This record gives sequence, structure tokens and C-alpha cells, in this order.
Amino acid sequence: MAVLAKICGLKTEEAVKAAIVGGARYVGFVCYPPSPRHVEFAEVERLAALVPPHVLRVGLFVDPSDDTLANYIEADGLDLVQLHGNESPARIEVIRDICELPIMKAVKVATRADVEAAIGTYASCVQRLLFDAAPPPTDTALPGGNGLPFDWRILEGLAIPIPWMLSGGLTPANVAAAVRATGARAVDVSSGVEASRGVKSPELIRAFLAEVAKL
Repeated sequence: MAVLAKICGLKTEEAVKAAIVGGARYVGFVCYPPSPRHVEFAEVERLAALVPPHVLRVGLFVDPSDDTLANYIEADGLDLVQLHGNESPARIEVIRDICELPIMKAVKVATRADVEAAIGTYASCVQRLLFDAAPPPTDTALPGGNGLPFDWRILEGLAIPIPWMLSGGLTPANVAAAVRATGARAVDVSSGVEASRGVKSPELIRAFLAEVAKL
């Protein structure tokens, strides 16, 4: 089975097209103003129109309000909602009712216990999990996209009952090792394909996807 790739934090036509041509199966748009990768809903609609039907368009939100969700969903540019905040299972149920789209919950992990807790909490209320590195304890750290890996060994031999993605510090240089260590069948990258913070490099996007295609 091929490994699927998601390129997240896309902001330009050039980057979107590089992801599509390179073989990404998911493209991600960050809908969170504090992030340098943030994209307004009108721009998400414009960029999403470039994406063919076989590529899923993912909107990344962090503890979004109902109004924020409604604005982006009305733009009709998303196929999947990624939640990257502290959303509870009860809040996720509300979000799913508002969006009427599948939900992927990103969880921040540092230990095997973190992964097991996330499975117990979210596996029954979302369609997919995404395992990301816990952010550093600084005022400038974002909920994700910090370019940090976690110890992949914590996923070894773990039974995960729903589909999941591996994220956190992936790059063209280490994605193959990450997949071998974890058995991941889907990977997510953002900062690992950037020329500078928040600025995607089409060359790095192509390089990352080329490595994934070999797996």
C-alpha cells in the first residue's frame, strides 16, 4: 500500500500546484490568524478551486468559533476539517454538525501514554487522528508547524483503531526513516518544506513527495 502525503500550510498557487503535480493526496490550508501560514476564507476558496477531486482539501483550525467555521464552510473549499486545539469530544460533535465534514483530530504527543490517551479520548468521535510533536513551552510556539519530531518509537506495535497520520518535524531527508519506524501509511509536512517560516518551497515540496513515492 502506498504512503499518502499531506502538504499543509499552503498559501500560493505555485505551492498548491507543486503539491498536486508531485502527488500529494491532501493539501492543507491553515485557518488560524496567529500562524504565519494563515489563509483567509476567500483565499481558501480561490486556492481550493485549483485542486482536483482526487486530492482532499483540509482546513486546519485551532479551537474555532462557530462563526469562523461557518465562514470557511460557506466558501465551499474544504473536504476535511483538522482540529489542532484543545477541542473536547463534545465540542467535536458540535463542529461536525456545523461542518458536515469528516474530522481529523491532531494530538500532541511526547510519550506512548499520550498516544494511548488520545486514542481513548478521540477514536470514537473522529474519522482520523494526526500525531504531532508536543510544542516547546515557549510563548511563541504554535499548536503545530514547529518543525519538531517526537520519538517515533512510541508508536511501534501500537494498535490504532482508526486511520492516522504522522506529523512533526518531517523533511525530505527523514520521512523514509519515519515511515519505517512507525509503519505510518500517511504523513503530513509543513515547516519541513519551507524556504523560510511560512513560505513554502516548491522544490522542497517536490523533493518530499518524491521520497514518499518511493515508500
